Amino acid sequence: MSRATHRQEARKRPAAGRKKKGARGASRRLAAFCSVALLAAFLALGFAGSFFLHHPRKWIESRLENWPAFVTAPLVCFGGPFGDFLDAVGLAGHDAVYEYDEAAPSGSIIFAGVPVRTGAPAPDDITILDRGDFLIGWSPSLRHPVWVAYHVPERFAYNSGARPPFEKDFSAKGSPHPNSYLRSGYDRGHMAPNHAITTRFGSEAQRLTFRMSNIAPQSPLLNRGVWREVERRIADLWTGSYGEIWVVVGAVPSETGETIGSTGIDVPSAFWQVVVAQKGLDVRALALIYPQHPPEGLWPARGLVSIDELEELTGLDFLPALPEFIQAPLEAELPSRLWPVGLWGALRQFVFHFNH
Repeated sequence: MSRATHRQEARKRPAAGRKKKGARGASRRLAAFCSVALLAAFLALGFAGSFFLHHPRKWIESRLENWPAFVTAPLVCFGGPFGDFLDAVGLAGHDAVYEYDEAAPSGSIIFAGVPVRTGAPAPDDITILDRGDFLIGWSPSLRHPVWVAYHVPERFAYNSGARPPFEKDFSAKGSPHPNSYLRSGYDRGHMAPNHAITTRFGSEAQRLTFRMSNIAPQSPLLNRGVWREVERRIADLWTGSYGEIWVVVGAVPSETGETIGSTGIDVPSAFWQVVVAQKGLDVRALALIYPQHPPEGLWPARGLVSIDELEELTGLDFLPALPEFIQAPLEAELPSRLWPVGLWGALRQFVFHFNH
């Protein structure tokens, strides 16, 4: 090969190298652009979904029914976790909070009076059973509680122990046998929760939560999913931020008369919670309701309703001992989020949600 040919080849090689380097640079720029575009799309869907899910429950249900699924499905999928995080760190949503100049009833089971029946669907045979650290509004005709009231002090006083066996409650008329739920497709769902009661009041109180007078039929998806998640948020997160928490939980009787086989045990159509805290002069409250068969992966804030609306749905009057000047606005207010718990609490919420 001549010297001239060598020089020509030498000039060609650097040019080829530059082309290869240029191609690699273009690939990196394309990858970076795609990454930024994906992140922007994720954030846009997250913010849009969060905005969508911060509307009232009935508004959301109407859109889910009338809008095409290819629009609503991404909004719900991305808006659930994104909105939950924004709520937890206090960047979105609002609470129902009002000033009250009376001291909180620290150590009391009830914040402002037991629920009072106002009419159907609540049955007219509610009997109150005092369990020391929680109260049960028991219905012999339904054979499960209509409501259960409990409180959760801030301090963890006991470690969680082994789960005791379920027991028939001979002091509750019509209490089922523990085996009545076998092969029914429903869990024996705690109303006063095992975890909160055990860690605050010890093993004897825990045993009482396993009596069948504290149990109602819950679908596994509800009992082991969003219901348990709310229980854990109350006991493990909210007490740390808001002090002692007062809770009333309960069941809406079946709308179709469904029972567990021939046992006569009513299968509720929905379950609800009313949660109250008072820190200083600030009283905050929220109400939640979930269907017996919720969609899989439901985020807890989807169940938010005003206390006034929950009273209409249950036939019960909540917080009856509160003066009207605070009861009326507190119960009429519709919060759009669950209570903020900060960044670390937000991360723990994700653990609760995905560790069912």
